[in-house]
Amino acid sequence: MQTSFLDQPVAQLVPLPVVEPGLSLQLQRRIAREFTPRWEQQWGGKFVLHGRVVGSEAVRLDGNDYLAVTGHQDIVEAQIAALRQNNEAVVQSGVFLLGDHPAHAFESAVAQWIGKEDGYLCQSGYAANMGLLQIIADEQTPVYLDGLAHMSLWEGARAAKAPAYAFRHNDPEHLERQLQTHGPGVVVVDSVYSTTGALCPLREILDVVERYNSMIVVDESHSLGTHGPKGAGLCAELGVTQRVHFITASLAKAFAGRAGFFSAPASMRYYTLISSFPNIFSSSLLPHEIAGLAATLGVIQRSDEARSKLHANTRRLRESLADAGFPIHQGTEQIIALEAGQESAAMVLRDELESRNVVGSIFCAPATSRNRAMVRLTLNSALTESELGHVERVAREVAACVKPWEWPIAKRARAVDKSSH
Repeated sequence: MQTSFLDQPVAQLVPLPVVEPGLSLQLQRRIAREFTPRWEQQWGGKFVLHGRVVGSEAVRLDGNDYLAVTGHQDIVEAQIAALRQNNEAVVQSGVFLLGDHPAHAFESAVAQWIGKEDGYLCQSGYAANMGLLQIIADEQTPVYLDGLAHMSLWEGARAAKAPAYAFRHNDPEHLERQLQTHGPGVVVVDSVYSTTGALCPLREILDVVERYNSMIVVDESHSLGTHGPKGAGLCAELGVTQRVHFITASLAKAFAGRAGFFSAPASMRYYTLISSFPNIFSSSLLPHEIAGLAATLGVIQRSDEARSKLHANTRRLRESLADAGFPIHQGTEQIIALEAGQESAAMVLRDELESRNVVGSIFCAPATSRNRAMVRLTLNSALTESELGHVERVAREVAACVKPWEWPIAKRARAVDKSSH
């Protein structure tokens, strides 16, 4: 009987030669203009985001699992059970899922938890932000974004073809001047900013929003699970949920999953399902993912002790880093920005930390403004006394090498202090 090539051992298969067609001259010029100088001059021929391979002894401060839920028994068992039982699931766009689907039960549970009527499960926080902005703004609806709002929110305004206006970070007065100039629209803020760990002055922002008959979107990606009663977020903690029109969140942070969520009034459900492109043109999450997220919600709601530990770790390390000379005044929460300035300086800082088994993540343009590159440290509730002490010792050693008091952000802060006196 004749056999096909599929029946041959892998070792006998001869790979086809790989030949790629040539790139257009326009694309080659763009790469040479936008990327090559950074690669050669700033990065020294190495990819800026990749440091050394670190071992198991390193203290990892480069993830977003703030409450250390990864591997929790309840979550793992729920995922395994779903994998074993859901053999008739249909992979399809979420807009086709009927009302009894587990995804809708999870959406309702999250909405109830945060104090909203209804919500939508998305493939990611990025998709949630784009999908929401795309359907609540248009060419006639100005969108006002905090200068540090997440890139997905800016892309949502672009998808809506809305006129987008930046207001200075955490500056309600500048927002008000923008609204006076351009008229009512949609105001967009993060509750906790993802690069600096700064808290949004939400009450003051809401006062402005309401004076100008506008709507507001609050991205709770870095406060859902970590702030508020049972982790319901900063809006719940401040008691302003009923004043907020839409809440969004990535579920890849405290939930440690792969999904996003946004809330909306129940009256918008079918409008959303037929209008929001990321919801229409993305497949739904798989049954075991939804089961894991549902179990994670229960774990997070019961995690008051972990939240307290996270906040205690945050206070301790922020104080220690400030004492070591690091200018981290721009934030207060579990995200700590060590803003070195130039990308090359951030790479040096990253390498000094990693050589001493402390791991952070480099953030640079387009995640930050140009020449405001940083190593971002993200804390979690599971850090031990030994690990905290190690980070503190390393911070003092590294400060002596990189002299953070000479970074541009430190000089700017001193100039502001001097001018205010």
